[in-house]
Amino acid sequence: MKAKVYIRLKEGVLDVQGQVVLRALRNLGFDEVENVRIGKLIEMEINNPSEERIKEMCERMLANPVVEDYEIVIEDKR
Repeated sequence: MKAKVYIRLKEGVLDVQGQVVLRALRNLGFDEVENVRIGKLIEMEINNPSEERIKEMCERMLANPVVEDYEIVIEDKR
């Protein structure tokens, strides 16, 4: 099965990449963009995925829980 982990900076943490992208978009004329937050997506193929095990992966390696939030999505293979 496939598991996806979405990782984002926590609210209130300065997103330097997001600010750079926001500025670039506005310089290109996309003035309607009000804010940009940059995150990352990790996709994994896992046998018998367990949310608890993936959470452990996030806490120990994939994310920095001090400044990042994460969301786990386990996709059904059907």
